[in-house]
Amino acid sequence: MMYLYDSLTIFKGGFKLTSIDDKELKLKVEWCKGCGICVEFCPKNVLELKQGKINIKNLEACIKCGQCELRCPDYAIYLGGKEDGK
Repeated sequence: MMYLYDSLTIFKGGFKLTSIDDKELKLKVEWCKGCGICVEFCPKNVLELKQGKINIKNLEACIKCGQCELRCPDYAIYLGGKEDGK
């Protein structure tokens, strides 16, 4: 599910529309506590726990639904911009 704020990028002086295709799955592995909530909520089985930390096992299957980001209590996984490394 995509929300309006998911399709807007704030920049100095206003907003610009972006596509969900401009986003990619990003990890902050050092923030992950290994709870596995993101793995359980991923509808496409993209994620796994490896040595107690989050790992992407099948990035091509990701539909960018954002469930992992919404559910992670540690903010260790998110959809960020491709072009600027965010």
